[in-house]
Amino acid sequence: HVQLVESGGGSVQAGGSLRLSCDVSGYSVQTAYMAWFRQAPGKMREGVASIDRAGYPTYTHSVKDRFTISKDNAKNTLYLQMNSLEPEDTAVYYCAADQFAFGLSPQYKYWGQGTQVTVS
Repeated sequence: HVQLVESGGGSVQAGGSLRLSCDVSGYSVQTAYMAWFRQAPGKMREGVASIDRAGYPTYTHSVKDRFTISKDNAKNTLYLQMNSLEPEDTAVYYCAADQFAFGLSPQYKYWGQGTQVTVS
């Protein structure tokens, strides 16, 4: 049974930082393609950052140089370090995993339940 559990969301003022975690069970992050998505009210789910098996990252333009995706294979955990947060970053953030490389496209098989990030 594959389970992805996000944590680390919360409320922060503009310019602040948050670090999201995605604890994975039943699936190896070392061999998975993984990503972070977000969905704001009334908007479509958006790919924020992805990471391939070798650890190579890809970012959507709006978060490049502010967000960093990483993974800890030993802890089987995916992270998203978010700096210089803006009100436009407010959304529910989801982690996703798959054996195939979907990049920032929301075609991943496994998803977490999401964690709320609010920037004011």
